[in-house]
Amino acid sequence: MTTAALLPNHLAGQWQTGTGTGAGTPLFDPVLGTELARVSSAGLDLAVGFDFARQQGGRALRALSYGERAGLLAGIVKVLQANRDAYYEIATANSGTTVKDSAVDIDGGIFTLGYYAKQGEALGSARALLDGERIRMGKDPVFQTQHILQPTHGVALFINAFNFPSWGLWEKAAPALLSGVPVIIKPATATAWLTQRMVKDVVDANILPPGALSVVCGSSAGLMDQLQPFDVVSFTGSAETARIIRSHPAVASGSVRCNIEADSLNSALLDPAATPDSEAFQLLVSEVVREMTVKAGQKCTAIRRVFVPRALFDAAAQAIGAKLAKTSVGNPRNETVRMGSLVSQEQKASVLEGITQLRTEAEVLFDGSGAPLVDADPAVAACVAPMLLGSREPAKAKLLHEVEVFGPVATLMACDSIEQAYELIRRGEGSLVCSVYSADPAFIARAALELGSAHGRVHAISPDVAASQTGHGNVMPMSLHGGPGRAGGGEELGGLRALGFYHRRSAVQASSAALDALAASAVALKY
Repeated sequence: MTTAALLPNHLAGQWQTGTGTGAGTPLFDPVLGTELARVSSAGLDLAVGFDFARQQGGRALRALSYGERAGLLAGIVKVLQANRDAYYEIATANSGTTVKDSAVDIDGGIFTLGYYAKQGEALGSARALLDGERIRMGKDPVFQTQHILQPTHGVALFINAFNFPSWGLWEKAAPALLSGVPVIIKPATATAWLTQRMVKDVVDANILPPGALSVVCGSSAGLMDQLQPFDVVSFTGSAETARIIRSHPAVASGSVRCNIEADSLNSALLDPAATPDSEAFQLLVSEVVREMTVKAGQKCTAIRRVFVPRALFDAAAQAIGAKLAKTSVGNPRNETVRMGSLVSQEQKASVLEGITQLRTEAEVLFDGSGAPLVDADPAVAACVAPMLLGSREPAKAKLLHEVEVFGPVATLMACDSIEQAYELIRRGEGSLVCSVYSADPAFIARAALELGSAHGRVHAISPDVAASQTGHGNVMPMSLHGGPGRAGGGEELGGLRALGFYHRRSAVQASSAALDALAASAVALKY
């Protein structure tokens, strides 16, 4: 069998193919099982690459204003739009996603880039950001302090997850590049092809200065060792890997700024006043099914636990199961397929193992595995049918509030009071998002105040916004993405708030005249 070609890395301003004794790590089509490409970072001089990014890429980016860097983002958007068809083909082949699911990743990433291009354009010719108003240092107003934000003189290392090879890159890179900080991206190996191709198209278009955007595919060995005090690292993935990153000397001793997005047991909550024929009930049912099946449940924001009044448990189980029964699973190339595969056989094994764990504390309410796969061989394809589990006594459960199954799986839970629901939701120990379903604005407000401290985002779906709401699991660039506790304790996006991670705040204590001169090259940061 012919070995697939190695995808080149881009580092130190040039394309480099990994060396070494091995032929690289293969990437597979998770539905057909065929080998697509190989990746390797062996033999790369990481120290030279990181230094080139800091010195060449960083210096060139910082020489531009925010408005000029926003223009670079707009240029990237045009390149990516021109190559969308190729990206969709790669996503289907390497991630096993349907066209609709590929759009969440590909078009979502392009949309986020466009959003930050427009936000940056409004910052104009400034080269620094004013943070707050001036403050007198004493009785005489001539001597004051002004806090400012300036781009860090380092590199941004992104270690990303397998589920969003496009959006995961651009939602981080957009605010970093707008801030004037060069990016080195390490995509998850299993789905690295799309990330690598997008970077290649942008680099080949000569939009960014050399060193501003790099990609390293394959092993991550040695990447953290290159980080220096003014660098930043952002990681999306498992809590286990997050612990390794946090304990690395660069972070623990060198104070490298670190942002983590890890595991998350996101919840959906139904207003106890709802009835089976209420719109709030129907909205919850539809959203749960969508979150279980979009990208085969491989979203960090997907609904994992569903809390309903005990009286509605059976009705909710039947309604969700009826919709899941209409979900065809198999080869995403077939237009009748609604849900594609998981990204790999390894991920399939992990999901099946997780289901086995959860079933020790929950009953099976719906199991779609009885339906045949569409145009796919079950012995080859990494497909797992949607499964709804249920617990009538979730207060007695432990694993249901601890184990995240990263696939098309959710657990329905019966609650005896809203106070019990709040307590059980908080057992997740910090999540990215909780969605609330109610027609009562006062209930939504109370729920938001109760749950906000345990979540990065509270997404309220009421009948009046049913047609316009953006979805429980969709991360929009104007809203915060991240979560406390087990969700990683990090923050991304949130409009211009995202720029803060890539800037350093300092206080300038000077005369009013000096501060006037400083303000001439800066702009007030307004969220």
